[in-house]
Amino acid sequence: MSDTESLADDSSTETPAAEQSTADASTTDQSAEKDIVLEVEDLQKSFGGLVATDHATFEVERGTITGLIGPNGAGKSTIFNLISGFYEADGGSVTVNGTDVTNMEPYQVADEGLIRTFQTPRKLEGMTVREAMLIGPRNQPGESFLTLFTDPDAVNEAESANLADAQRILEEFEIDHLATQPATDISGGQMKLVELARAMLAEPEILLLDEPVAGVNPTLRNTLADQIRRLNEQGTTFLLIEHDMEFVMSLADPVVVLNQGSVLMEGEPDEIQTDERVIEAYLGGGT
Repeated sequence: MSDTESLADDSSTETPAAEQSTADASTTDQSAEKDIVLEVEDLQKSFGGLVATDHATFEVERGTITGLIGPNGAGKSTIFNLISGFYEADGGSVTVNGTDVTNMEPYQVADEGLIRTFQTPRKLEGMTVREAMLIGPRNQPGESFLTLFTDPDAVNEAESANLADAQRILEEFEIDHLATQPATDISGGQMKLVELARAMLAEPEILLLDEPVAGVNPTLRNTLADQIRRLNEQGTTFLLIEHDMEFVMSLADPVVVLNQGSVLMEGEPDEIQTDERVIEAYLGGGT
């Protein structure tokens, strides 16, 4: 028998049962170790005859910055609106920290720890930046008329704590100099920083960012990237949509690619950028 034949025979030898069992157990352990904060399962949404979300399924693991990309019309914004409760799904489910939040109202989804920003932040008339920040915290006792009358001390204590937190976060974002400015007088890029800072007052389990650097100048773009990295290193989980591919690929891992309402693939940035299916989806224009 030749050496080649011997190697062929060796390579065809079946893996011993004990070794196979160990390998299976290892795979199971790795799967069990994943800490999933957001699970999107078979999500569906149509507008008339237009299928906007077509059985989309993906997960966001805690501690990651997950990118959600795709050509124009791929369904990214629709999925964000479905996840955060602004649209009602036709089918499928959305789970946050093991809680089914499918078709809950946006405030109920937020109460479960899923907070989102918007592509175009809403400037609040008649408010300073500091006052706009104070909208961020969840479950404020002052929101209840009953508590206002029955336990005013608790309301005052919570408001003082929120004010201190708002000041601390403005300082961490290095925008505390804007605190007393009218929220309508700051630039669009500064407003996006304020919106990100305000979202952190809600102590999100996962923060959805909708095109955080759209229309932002290069300096503020870099500042936003630095802040997202800082917050992620401190434990915040992100899911972000962004058309700026350089921005996404420098921040996100993994990246989920949508096309025509479905998940085309998921992988590391380098893998995504060289995949022929992704290239074809973008060059094809998407629908």
